[in-house]
Amino acid sequence: MKIVILERGTVGMDVSVDELAKLGETQIHDNSSPEEIPERVAEAEIVIANKSPLNEKTLGKADKVRLICEFATGYDNIDLEYCRARGISVCNVSNYSTASVMQHTFALALSLSEHLTDYECFVRDGSYTKQGRFTHYEPVFSELEGKTWGILGMGNIGRRVARAADAFGCRVIWAGTSGTRRDESYPQVDLPELLNSSDFLSLHCPLNEKTHHIIDASALRAMKQGAILINVARGAVVDSAALAAAIREGQIAGAALDVMEGEPLPESSPLYEMRDDKRLLITPHMAWASLEARERVVSETCENIRAFLRGEERNCVLRG
Repeated sequence: MKIVILERGTVGMDVSVDELAKLGETQIHDNSSPEEIPERVAEAEIVIANKSPLNEKTLGKADKVRLICEFATGYDNIDLEYCRARGISVCNVSNYSTASVMQHTFALALSLSEHLTDYECFVRDGSYTKQGRFTHYEPVFSELEGKTWGILGMGNIGRRVARAADAFGCRVIWAGTSGTRRDESYPQVDLPELLNSSDFLSLHCPLNEKTHHIIDASALRAMKQGAILINVARGAVVDSAALAAAIREGQIAGAALDVMEGEPLPESSPLYEMRDDKRLLITPHMAWASLEARERVVSETCENIRAFLRGEERNCVLRG
């Protein structure tokens, strides 16, 4: 069994992939450009990827491929229709990073809403030592308790965020994007009400034709002026240009992003131009990447491969 790992670097060099190497003859690449993929997968039976585009252009000459495994939950980098026509199975890993993303969601929310960078700088530059009182409380911040926390996308991560927001004393409301998800633990509302009512709005929905730029200029205008937007879903769920304008014009209080349209963040992005604005907090797509989550995605990928070789369906989004 020949296994090709196209993006070993996405799980970090501090996480071992030795367990995968035991499953067959394994060829490991830290990263792969689209141009490099066809040659690298030419003899592969199993391909492991994360963001690499896997479609007719990259897989067209790889006639031995039987299985594609994602080092991830999302699989929008894979042309499923092409794989279906080829009889190629596709597996992902669900729920491996739920705790990590939930944790980072609140790290972003609290850091931005409590202006922690400002307070840290106040101490670091000596201002706190020089002042004549024991405390400092500018800029002003507010409690989460009593605020409305809105969630767009009530999947595994959305539900964990809802529970945490509830523990902080927030009123939790949510809206779905698929029309199939139901969760009676918290009130479900339509998108306009979600936008109008949320003090914090966190995005946990998949990226597809329906959700592309679902947070656009119109949606941002519908939000509260004091609201904070948090995107830990996919960058293109939010219109970057519209968001930059909304922050500059004070339509919302601020935004915290772990995902962007174009990664790494391109210099051409309107958000890059605003990276020093204290109303905007950006982290480099690492919400998912706790050590435990990265170890889990490797071990779960191993289990997916073992199950496939036994003829079992495990985490299959497409059975070839």
